[in-house]
Amino acid sequence: MRPERIDWDGSDPRRLAERLRALQPGLDEVSDAVAEIVASVASGGDEAVLDAERRFGGSAPAQLVAGPDDLEAARDALDPDLRDAIELAERNVRRVAEAEAKADLRVTLEQGQSVRLRSVPVRSAGAYAPGGTASYPSSALMCTVPAAVAEVERIAVASPPGEDGKIDPVVLAAAAIGGAGRAFATGGAQAIAAMALGTESIDPVDVVVGPGNRFVQEAKRQLSGRVGIDGVAGPSELMVVFDESAELRWLALDLCAQGEHGDDGLLVAVSDDAERLSEIERLVAQLAPARDSVASPPIAFITAPSSEAALELANELAPEHLQIACEQDLSAAVTTAGCVFVGGDSAAAFGDYAAGSNHVLPTGGAGRFTGPLGPSTFRRRMATVRVTHEAARELAGPVATLARIEGFPVHGESVEARRDERVDDPDRGKN
Repeated sequence: MRPERIDWDGSDPRRLAERLRALQPGLDEVSDAVAEIVASVASGGDEAVLDAERRFGGSAPAQLVAGPDDLEAARDALDPDLRDAIELAERNVRRVAEAEAKADLRVTLEQGQSVRLRSVPVRSAGAYAPGGTASYPSSALMCTVPAAVAEVERIAVASPPGEDGKIDPVVLAAAAIGGAGRAFATGGAQAIAAMALGTESIDPVDVVVGPGNRFVQEAKRQLSGRVGIDGVAGPSELMVVFDESAELRWLALDLCAQGEHGDDGLLVAVSDDAERLSEIERLVAQLAPARDSVASPPIAFITAPSSEAALELANELAPEHLQIACEQDLSAAVTTAGCVFVGGDSAAAFGDYAAGSNHVLPTGGAGRFTGPLGPSTFRRRMATVRVTHEAARELAGPVATLARIEGFPVHGESVEARRDERVDDPDRGKN
């Protein structure tokens, strides 16, 4: 890893957060390449998707679309222990997602009109599960379960094929357990374009979600006007705030665990105890090189004047994952993290798989304005307004005044007609 030691006096946490963000390598500019792929899929359909797989993946998939029978067969073929683990994770994620779902609301206003807010599901959703050189069934599960809870009618998963030209069977199985009915053996920008725009074999969807590399995220950004997205996710992040009560080896392993996601993430450890901070730095330096799966992301070790100051920094940084390993529960002070893990036993890795929270989280500081993937991502609020005759009389004057101020006199005329004209008036509508 690439360590940096910072002694911070607690002043200007926003400036320090900006300094930490600057430790991450900049994302390569891929917008032109992605735009070319999107345009190709829009005009070329299936053949353009297959051509992109040959160019970027090395070979075309053996089968572009896997149907319900394929998904169910993959589920039934799972090793029993692995199936138990996936089904445990599915149950926990589902229970949390169900708790998030909100009932419809109805409000009757003082003038007599009523407004009903209904939550209705989108008709279709596409989930992206990274793959190809590795298998990520957890991502398939985290994306499909909230869509199923949201009552989306048609759920599909796209995932890059492996060297055999097929989607990893564990990903297919997880997709089936999560509620998907189809899967597409394609990855990268072409997968997002295919789900957003549709091809001969792939029906377009209303919402596309899921983690992925910079090509995947840039494709989501470019197509966000055409299809709903969950957000533009970047590299993984973990910030750990700890005091004298923390088990340092556990936290060092937590930092190394997030280091498995690649070189471009961000790791931060903060404490008001300089000696213990030095000890966790030593442990990370010892543990990481001994584990081949751990990459070399930047990691900052920060001495803060207090745990409270450390959380002020966390609110400015808005990390994807925030672990608070302190004797007191300080989580109420946190307002921006993607997911907060409280207590020494609460490793972020539990949330990555089976704690019940969703691991598709805002990164790059996006926790300031958005949150984790959930059923609300796949549902939209729709208002139904019912205005009584009495309410029309009460509201017509104020509405007409506002409309004319904005230069829309016919808006005013429209509502005044409801106030001034009787339904049984023989002259009604003659002018």
